[in-house]
Formats: sequence, structure tokens, C-alpha cells
Amino acid sequence: MKAKSSVLTIRVPRALKTRIERVADEQGVSINQLALYAFTKEITEMESASYFSSLRKSKSKKQLYDDFDSVMKKVGSVTTPKWDKL
Repeated sequence: MKAKSSVLTIRVPRALKTRIERVADEQGVSINQLALYAFTKEITEMESASYFSSLRKSKSKKQLYDDFDSVMKKVGSVTTPKWDKL
């Protein structure tokens, strides 16, 4: 079943509209496709930040460090590949 679409009208400054048009053109997509991508990406980042912020607030600094150390012990010693060395 296809999801229903909604129309969202937004007002943006002319300078921003020009930038949006330029980027959409450079990417070879419509303004609508670019807007969907940008909105989805930003909303996802906001939701993720909120999730991790609430997770962080539920633990003490010591608990966070202890959890980090626990994960790093599981990783163990990893040899850095030659191509990744300075």
C-alpha cells in the first residue's frame, strides 16, 4: 500500500531558495527530492541527538567512562594498517 503524501508549503528567503535550486541542480534532483532528503536527514540527526542526550543524562560520568572502558576491552588490541599510519 502506497503511503499518502501531504503538501507542505514553506517560505524561505530568496537567497536560500537560490542556494537550494543550485544544490538540487548540482545533485541532479528536484527541489522536492532535495527537501525530502534534507528534512529526513536533519530530523533523524535531531532524534538521534535527543536519544543519546537522554541516555547520557541517565548515567553518571563515572558510569559513562566505565561503560566506555568495558567496550574498549572487548575490542582488544587492534593493529593499525600500514596505510593508516602517519
